[in-house]
Amino acid sequence: MKRWALLLFVAAIVGSPCLAGAHCQIPCGIYDDELRVQLIEEHIGTVEKSMQQIITLGKEQPVNFNQLVRWIDNKEKHAQEIQDIVTAYFMAQRIKPKADNADERALYVTQLTLLHHIQIHAMKAKQSTDLAEVEALRSLVVQFRAAYFGEQGGHNH
Repeated sequence: MKRWALLLFVAAIVGSPCLAGAHCQIPCGIYDDELRVQLIEEHIGTVEKSMQQIITLGKEQPVNFNQLVRWIDNKEKHAQEIQDIVTAYFMAQRIKPKADNADERALYVTQLTLLHHIQIHAMKAKQSTDLAEVEALRSLVVQFRAAYFGEQGGHNH
């Protein structure tokens, strides 16, 4: 009986759709690029809220270290989520190398450059409570959205 239960459990895990935060890396063909950009934006908002709470809690006397640590952990988790979506979803799966056409190649380089800058500013957001990093991330996401979706501004490109 235990053997069947184990087999069913393994089958459920292997057969279930991949629901990783930044989507899976199997060729499922199920993509929602706009949703991923919206998730990045939501994570940026959470990083900002966390930074504000860290700043506020750090000024209180006595400092509530339990809450302070929880907000620090939250900020770092959401900054990492930004990095994971950029890397595992956009850079690994969606942005494709272009070599044939000079305009397409330039767009490819622009998209990769913007994603790299998002990575860097997400890392800096993890390391500090500098709200300028949040503004930089927001600006970069606006630029990436325009470079990725173009005039359409909509879903998959």
